[in-house]
Amino acid sequence: SYFGDKSSCAENTSTVNLTSSSPGRGLSSACAGRTPRSAGRSVCRSHTPLIGCSATSSSAVSAHSVASVIVAVVEGRGLARGEVGMASIDLKNPEVILSQFADNTTYAKVITKLKILTPLEIIMSNTACDAGNTTKLFSLITEHFKNVTFTTVQRKYFNETKGLEYIEQLCASEFSTIFMEVQSKYYCLAAAAALLKYVEFIQNSVYAPKSLKVRFQGSEKTAMIDSSSAQNLELVINNRDSRNGHTLFGVLNYTKTPGGSRKLRSNILEPLVDAETINTRLDCIQELLQDEELFFGLQAVISKFLDTEQLLSVLVQIPKQDTVKTAESKITNLIYLKHTLELVEPLKAALRSCNTPLLKAYYSSLEDTRFGIILEKITAVINDDTRYTKGCLSMRTQKCYAVKPNINEFLDIARRTYTEIVDDIAGMITQLAEKYNLPMKTSFSSARGFFIQMNVDCSALPNGQLPSEFIKITKMKNTYSFTSPDLIKMNERCQESLREIYHMTYLIVCKLLNEIYEHIHCLYKLSDIVSMLDMLLSFAHACTLSDYVRPEFTDTVAIKQGWHPILEKIAMEKPVSNNTYLTEGNNFVIITGPNMSGKSTYLKQIALCQIMAQIGSYVPAEYCSFRIAEQIFTRIGMDDDIETNASTFMKEMKEITYIIQNANDKSLIIIDELGRGTSAEEGIGICYAACEYLLNIKAFTLFATHFLELCHIDALYPNVENYHFEVQHVRSSAGNKEKIAYTYTLSKGYTEEKNYGLKAAEVSSLPSSVILDAKEITNHIAKQILHRQKSTPEMIEQRAVYHLATRLVQTARNSRLDPGSLRIYLKGLKKKYEASCPAPAQNDELQ
Repeated sequence: SYFGDKSSCAENTSTVNLTSSSPGRGLSSACAGRTPRSAGRSVCRSHTPLIGCSATSSSAVSAHSVASVIVAVVEGRGLARGEVGMASIDLKNPEVILSQFADNTTYAKVITKLKILTPLEIIMSNTACDAGNTTKLFSLITEHFKNVTFTTVQRKYFNETKGLEYIEQLCASEFSTIFMEVQSKYYCLAAAAALLKYVEFIQNSVYAPKSLKVRFQGSEKTAMIDSSSAQNLELVINNRDSRNGHTLFGVLNYTKTPGGSRKLRSNILEPLVDAETINTRLDCIQELLQDEELFFGLQAVISKFLDTEQLLSVLVQIPKQDTVKTAESKITNLIYLKHTLELVEPLKAALRSCNTPLLKAYYSSLEDTRFGIILEKITAVINDDTRYTKGCLSMRTQKCYAVKPNINEFLDIARRTYTEIVDDIAGMITQLAEKYNLPMKTSFSSARGFFIQMNVDCSALPNGQLPSEFIKITKMKNTYSFTSPDLIKMNERCQESLREIYHMTYLIVCKLLNEIYEHIHCLYKLSDIVSMLDMLLSFAHACTLSDYVRPEFTDTVAIKQGWHPILEKIAMEKPVSNNTYLTEGNNFVIITGPNMSGKSTYLKQIALCQIMAQIGSYVPAEYCSFRIAEQIFTRIGMDDDIETNASTFMKEMKEITYIIQNANDKSLIIIDELGRGTSAEEGIGICYAACEYLLNIKAFTLFATHFLELCHIDALYPNVENYHFEVQHVRSSAGNKEKIAYTYTLSKGYTEEKNYGLKAAEVSSLPSSVILDAKEITNHIAKQILHRQKSTPEMIEQRAVYHLATRLVQTARNSRLDPGSLRIYLKGLKKKYEASCPAPAQNDELQ
């Protein structure tokens, strides 16, 4: 698509002073200025058309997508510091998203939101980076987004009154409830004013009145996954190879449209927190899996849709200057629009027999009469058989003859001229073929126009060469491509004729588009429906390839025989499955086991299953229930970070600090080893203190460690459970060597394995003398410092009472058992309790 003026640029500048000669006219000049060095990096900026440009952000961009989002960020001053307003628009999708929220001093929400948007460019006020007075938010954003263009504009453009005016002027009537939501949200309105003014300036075009979708997105409707967790869990980008599809996005992505793919990506990074919405999606997937006809019918229609969002984006922009390119682009987009609207009826037909509420709602949305009205207006002017086709010549022909005859007689004359020229070209090439007795045929490419092509062996040519009147000869194997001076002249005449046709067609198309604008809002609805259906079909498709199960939502995480979805894709077979059980009464699980026994994979698996459940997908398990997590935190990995001058240990400390500052009762926390970058005593101390802090909140925490001393924390805290990964010892056939066989199976209690680090070292090529020395020293130290903490009978009794109480509370809340089964279950609990407390006094007490 053509996006206007390439010449407007402010080079080597990080400040763009936008001045407007009159309030009505967009931006008329860009004066370059410089920000003092102390205020941050000087940004080299030169504008090119923004679709298809290759600037990418440093955040987790999925491999196939190109950044196309521009974001304006503004923060309150003085007492309102920490209140942040954001406005963003995707140049491929005409939707303005406004957000305003209070953030803490780490600005975790702002950074996470920006990482999800993966911006092409970030706009901030010039006061945010004044000399010697750079705001913390500006410093943090520039640190996290090193590859993103920064532009600062004068503070006066962040004007909330102007922002509200812009929204009133541009927001489609369908979305007018936005005014109620944002009237008093001054910071997001201020950001919207700067953003829309700037975008119109760089695009060299204005948005048609009442044509944009505007929505307010708070931070409370979705779960928060910080960017390092998204990276650790490989949600949308593989850590080893960014082009590799071994990610959660890769496992679930069977989408057929660009919109569906974008919807899936944003859902994975921001899962839902409303159980009702999630269950509505799950109902749809269940119906799609049960009704094959519906599944294949929908898939067939959805795969024919083009990028509806990008199409809308181009349609709602009115270029400030008309060129042949803008004319051609508008005509193409009108043909795309006709193609899209003609798919509404087949889509309705595919949905006609559906039963679930969400699919029924989509069906009734498609019954909107405006689809018919727009199509009627288009078919009144555009030929019925004009449609989107592949191939540049056939598409060129479609554009030429798009408008019906007898609407503009000059257009009809121009088209007749064009046809005559094309016929003359074909006739001329036929004559040349006869003249030289060679098998010439007419070919076309968008770069060369019409040219001659022929398949002939070199030996069939006189003297092995083409006649001298042919020029620009290229040869590939036995195929010759060439032209002649006469043909070049004919091509020029053809182009001239085309320009006239496009110009006249463009005027008709613009008039038609002006009539359509008032009805265009229904296309936003269509684009939402298509991308949502595409994502749901993708989930259903993923289920058919593996034995996924529908998740339930309770106050417990209970996964029966769950497995790692990405590992399954890599291994091409089902990995070893394991159970998981977390409740309010057992909300902290410590996992031990030798190196390579499967701890990290298991921890990631639980987080991935939680995310899959919260986006409305089925989950890799035999049965699963989840408690909805409002935040998902992970501390995984053992890398230092040279860029930020952080050692391994400092990086660990930063990550655990972030978790402690931001976690709440509804969080899911995954910690894969902590305190390994320092001495063992300090490491154990830090782990113990961090565990005690996290034990005081009701978050579900899974903590993998090699510090076996940590396992004894269960004597003090009854809500701690110990699990370990089993290994088996296998003697080699010679009988003198013992090998470890990994079972990847989780069992209760902590690992009984001793010195498994030494066993792993034995497998490596370390000299045997070093290993013998290591064993001796280890035994010596172990005797000196390992005083195991024994549980007293009182502790055992308290623990048994606590476990009984939590099970009874949970049963009272969630049980769906009939009275008979419930009696059996309660008797089982009693037996379990008695087994834990064998003293007769306690038995009498219970009875």
